[in-house]
Amino acid sequence: MLTPEQLLAFESQLTQEKAEAEKRLQDNHHFDLERGHYHDSMGELSSYDNHPADEGTALYERGKDLALNEHEERALDDINKALEAIKNGTYGECAICGKDIAPERLKAVPSTLYCIDHTPNQEVSEDRPIEESILTPPFGKFDNDGRNESVMYDAEDAWQEVASFGTSETPSDFADPPEQYDDMYAESGENIGYAEDFENFVGVDIEGKHPTVYPNKQHDLYEEELDEAEMMTSFGDLPGYEHDPYVEETGGENG
Repeated sequence: MLTPEQLLAFESQLTQEKAEAEKRLQDNHHFDLERGHYHDSMGELSSYDNHPADEGTALYERGKDLALNEHEERALDDINKALEAIKNGTYGECAICGKDIAPERLKAVPSTLYCIDHTPNQEVSEDRPIEESILTPPFGKFDNDGRNESVMYDAEDAWQEVASFGTSETPSDFADPPEQYDDMYAESGENIGYAEDFENFVGVDIEGKHPTVYPNKQHDLYEEELDEAEMMTSFGDLPGYEHDPYVEETGGENG
């Protein structure tokens, strides 16, 4: 049971919240719902010369005003009921089971008339917009395909190509920060145009014969990784490694 001091404190808090809620509704004309038509709140006389997209925006804003007004009026109604319960001497008792409501709960929700076990509408709504039943998954659901990796150019590849020009990510957004700002997106080190690392510096002729190594930076890195892992290359010292014309002329930097 609440003490007289606690009841007085809750009554003072509820009275203040009531005054604030009434002032908000009065100042914004109940979210402009007191006007005859939503055009009035926008200073419009007619929809005749409005773009359909503008009408859609206005309709959305009107729906939002309805929801906000309903929420505000419901909160005000709960406050009035709680103040009435204080006058009747039933404040702090659950309206369903009659047991005392925990003081911690009253501090969090002073307008409540129910204990935690009998609070109305305890179910969490799982309702989703009806449009989702016919729309494909959002574009954002592609990061790190993993279980369903595609070899075709898909949404993930499109995002990686766009992100290569820069994103809003910073090194502090990563558990393992990249060394370069150009790598601030998922799988930034993925090979582009080839699958295996050695495909960047090994080639064959038009008939698929005479495999040749074209040394470049990727080849050097590949060899270093093999040396660190104490592994041997699967193609070894291939023909043309030392005497390929391209290597002699350019030094093997074929990008």
